[in-house]
Amino acid sequence: MGLITRFKNLLTNRNKSPTEVTYQLMRILGNGTWAWNGKIYESDMIRSIIRPFASAIGKLEPKQIRTSKDDVLINPDLYVQFLLQEPNPLMTGQKFRERLAWQYMLNGNAFALIVRDVNDYAIQMYPINSCGVEAIYENGNLFLRFSLLNGKQATYSYNDIIHVPFDTGDNELFGSSNAKALLPLMTVVSASDGSIVNAIKNSGIVKWLLKYSRGMLSPELKKRAKEFSDNFLITQTGEDNIGVAAVGADADAIQIEPKDYVPNALIQDRTAKRVMEYFNTNENIVLSNYNEDQWNSYFESVIEPFSQALSEEFTKKVFSRRERSFGNRIIFDAGSLEYASMQSKLNLVQMVDRGSLTPNEWRRILNLGPIEGGDKPLRRKDTGVVGGDNDGQSTD
Repeated sequence: MGLITRFKNLLTNRNKSPTEVTYQLMRILGNGTWAWNGKIYESDMIRSIIRPFASAIGKLEPKQIRTSKDDVLINPDLYVQFLLQEPNPLMTGQKFRERLAWQYMLNGNAFALIVRDVNDYAIQMYPINSCGVEAIYENGNLFLRFSLLNGKQATYSYNDIIHVPFDTGDNELFGSSNAKALLPLMTVVSASDGSIVNAIKNSGIVKWLLKYSRGMLSPELKKRAKEFSDNFLITQTGEDNIGVAAVGADADAIQIEPKDYVPNALIQDRTAKRVMEYFNTNENIVLSNYNEDQWNSYFESVIEPFSQALSEEFTKKVFSRRERSFGNRIIFDAGSLEYASMQSKLNLVQMVDRGSLTPNEWRRILNLGPIEGGDKPLRRKDTGVVGGDNDGQSTD
């Protein structure tokens, strides 16, 4: 079944009119959430704050895990591996996860559509970029109606939607919008930036006051001012200006230095800090000036919760309940530890000696290529299974 045909089927063939649970949110009626007109994305501050998070999410490595009593299989189903690595013909898995991360931070909700084949297996996934979404309950089933950026609407079953909400304190389904919380702070940021721009524009302007000792009509004053400007002030082209002005004894030329308001640096820094605190980050993360402990703190408090939510949502929506009963799940591995210090990476050689890491896994942490036979775990010959026949003896 094609993608367009599936979309049409989801929008038609409804037996009964839907029932909507409504309440007012951002001046829009409906049980849903709405983007903040996209203006928050235009802020350089917001982009710099969210970019480290989105980049880190894009570097997570998705894997299918199948656990049983006897063994643990990694990526046993080829179709799931392709789905995670190439979710659709337009983007790679990294770009797909980055898009979800941006949605999650900007609008408090990340949405993606799962396209299935005739056997109900997931074959493609697309991030949904919309300006609004509403929940519709029909015959006991939940559907989401998206208001797309082209003005059209599309309705999909919630079972076919990857949905990761953020700040769900005031809604049973959707995450809270950032608009109300960020509007006062972004207003201050916008006003401060505007004041700085105006101050820079006016800094090169020299204003003059021609003061005449005798009375003069308005048209004559304008004529004299124009003559003074043409002869004395340098225009943008710099043409036909002699650089010297001659004024009579009845006129005084007084230079006036402009005094423009420049925002207090402390106010700007405090506002920027409050915006970063809202997104649970700090200046070291934004400027990539962090140490290992600072990054680990950011990872555990911000990245790992989203990674866990992605894992649970992908597992629930990609696999059926029967498939999940066989131990199938999807995880997002952050084992590359690229932000660890070199000393910490070298110390992991002890994990290779004990068989907890394979040589190739350790080499990947060091940004080195794999070697032949490096996917087999090793163990030092002076160790053995505790309580076993080789306890405390050589494994030769």
